[in-house]
Amino acid sequence: MSDLKNVQPLTDFNWEEFENGSSANVEKLDLEKAYDETLNKIQEHQVVEGTVIALDKKEVVVNIGYKSDGIIPASEFRYNPDLKVGDKVEVYVENQEDKKGQLVLSHRKARLNKSWDEVNAALENEEIIQGYIKCRTKGGMIVDVFGIEAFLPGSQIDVHPIRDYDVFVGKTMEFKVVKINQEFRNVVVSHKALIEAELEAQKKEIISHLEKGQVLEGTVKNITSYGVFVDLGGVDGLIHITDLSWGRVSDPHEVVTLDQKINVVILDFDEEKKRIALGLKQLTPHPWDALNADLKVGDHVMGKVVVIADYGAFVEIQPGVEGLIHVSEMSWSQHLRSAQEFMHVGDEVEAVILTLDRDERKMSLGIKQLKEDPWEAIETKYPVGSKHTAKVRNFTNFGIFVELEEGVDGLIHISDLSWTKKVKHPSEFTTVGADIDVLVLDIDKENRRLSLGHKQLEENPWDTYETIYTPGSVHAGKITQMMDKGAVITLNEGGEGFATPKHLVKEDGSQAQQGEELEFKVIEFVKETKRIILSHSRTFEEGKDEVATAKPAHKQQHTAHKNEATQINNVAAGTSLGDLDVLADLKAKMEKGE
Repeated sequence: MSDLKNVQPLTDFNWEEFENGSSANVEKLDLEKAYDETLNKIQEHQVVEGTVIALDKKEVVVNIGYKSDGIIPASEFRYNPDLKVGDKVEVYVENQEDKKGQLVLSHRKARLNKSWDEVNAALENEEIIQGYIKCRTKGGMIVDVFGIEAFLPGSQIDVHPIRDYDVFVGKTMEFKVVKINQEFRNVVVSHKALIEAELEAQKKEIISHLEKGQVLEGTVKNITSYGVFVDLGGVDGLIHITDLSWGRVSDPHEVVTLDQKINVVILDFDEEKKRIALGLKQLTPHPWDALNADLKVGDHVMGKVVVIADYGAFVEIQPGVEGLIHVSEMSWSQHLRSAQEFMHVGDEVEAVILTLDRDERKMSLGIKQLKEDPWEAIETKYPVGSKHTAKVRNFTNFGIFVELEEGVDGLIHISDLSWTKKVKHPSEFTTVGADIDVLVLDIDKENRRLSLGHKQLEENPWDTYETIYTPGSVHAGKITQMMDKGAVITLNEGGEGFATPKHLVKEDGSQAQQGEELEFKVIEFVKETKRIILSHSRTFEEGKDEVATAKPAHKQQHTAHKNEATQINNVAAGTSLGDLDVLADLKAKMEKGE
């Protein structure tokens, strides 16, 4: 109690506020005001600078001078693996206080706000920037640059082709901004551009010391369908596919492999365009120089078909040594054909050397020479008068070309197809590809042609017709074809005849029609031109004339007697008495006739 007596009352204590219960609130507000004045003035959605006060693999704690610290995911600092405590970083204030009372900051958004200015400045000033490779994408990689996702093409990762992109994921590398699309906010970066600048000077140095014919060691860098790129130690050269081997190469992978070290010879180079042409086959002797010196025209060789075209096939008889078999040397046949009908790429064939030029390194071959020329013994195999079966090859207006065997052709003239049938075009008689029997009429060995006949296999019916269809004879026939100028009649004994319209008038005055079978009289028969002219009308017209002129026997006799009497009278009128004996004899004959 004594202690309480010594307590002095506060002179400035506000008893009125105490009585109303508001003293504590006033003091709290004052304290908050005083505390707030010691902190930085921050606003949400602004970028401020902070200090890293702690970090681990998951989080980075940043102090911005506010009443609480902000925690930022460590992933936002992947681009900066050297981040440490005490570093100053820019952060974006997303929320001064979340539900847990925690200050919410973002380093990524802070960087993003400034990133476009920084990226554009980097492109304009050709600055070297750092970026974090986040992941793979089609054709390249995605790189975090200033918080922006930039594209790194696969061709821009290194000067050497990259075969495994995954090894770069998660790495921080230096880049150069090479392209920006402001409209779509796309950024393209390159790591290769940094290396190329260094290599450019190195290339100039290397190229300045190059000489044609110089042999260098290189490493196979890339293999394409048209050739091989070789790294010569800072500068690339190309071995064209034709310079890989003296033989034909369809795929460069057959000759070299990636990363293989090979010796190459410099064929040509362009200092301005930095192009270097290399050769591999030139380091070995030309195969033609090693070709057997005893090889000559007429020798048989074996080879492999490497290229084929319509006009012929190239056959490789040893690597780098090829000969051409022209399609005309594949068969004795004179018909135009394609080389693919005789052989295919990869076939092993035997051939005969037709020409050999070692200086020009050219050789022509033939395979038909492996067989005997059928025309050498044509007179023996196909003598005149011999009968054979041939195959119809094609038609012309004047005849049929046939083939008796490969290389032996003949012509059947249209006039030698049939003795009786008038053939306007050979297609009426047979078809292409059909077999036809022929008789050899003549041999033209020089032009390799045979004259053939088909009708000669049968006897000439016109020899028989000549004895049957005599002028005036009557025969039965059928009208098989009607034309403006007349009709064709097929006669029962064989052969065809022709009748003009006026000879087709029937006895009742009507015109004969196609398909009718009638009697016809032969008016004219010409064997040489195979012509039989007929008439139906004559068969009944001439019969009427005979009936009209024919009279009864007694009437005929009376007329005869009358004529004879008249004759006697006429004779007597100019006869002397000395001729009476003659008259007496005539009278006796008349009486005897009665």
